[in-house]
Amino acid sequence: MIDLPPQRAAVLAFLRERIAAGASPSLAEIAEAFGFASRNAAHKHVQALVGAGLVELKAGRKRGLRLPGQGERMAALPVLGRVAAGVPIGPDTGSERTLWLDRGLFSLRPDYLLRVEGDSMIDDGILDGDLVGVHRARDARDGQTVVARLDDAITIKRLEHRDGGIRLLPRNPAHAPIVIAADADFAIEGLYCGLVRQG
Repeated sequence: MIDLPPQRAAVLAFLRERIAAGASPSLAEIAEAFGFASRNAAHKHVQALVGAGLVELKAGRKRGLRLPGQGERMAALPVLGRVAAGVPIGPDTGSERTLWLDRGLFSLRPDYLLRVEGDSMIDDGILDGDLVGVHRARDARDGQTVVARLDDAITIKRLEHRDGGIRLLPRNPAHAPIVIAADADFAIEGLYCGLVRQG
């Protein structure tokens, strides 16, 4: 255990909180949060914490702070928009933000996150507002939960191969299955691999 002066311990707690939330702070933001007159004071605290092995600094990056071992345990996942758990919705463009999340939260390694809108997957525990991890894939087995594109709209459903055709099954009896027409512009974008629920 390393004994830190109270202010340095407070800076460390601030850094851990911000990094865990996916937003590594800049020196200017640290200085502002603690009322330092300049970024030099923030820099001194950061360098001392790096020297003690309590945070790591990636050289050449304005926001290069991370927690020790984060590269092995943690994954930086962009939130790329919304996915419908209901009627398919059009894809959003751009990334809302990036979150650092423990890889152990997911059954497969996710490539990105999507925010769920709707209640069609509630019986599988996927609720409105959840962030779902998506592993990029073009194929899926019968019964897997997939993120699929149908005519430029995105949805999350269970995949069912039936009588030579494909259906997307909701997990809420209030919603009807989506039957994929033979000539539909349809593609599997990825496999559901877990979720994050934010309070």
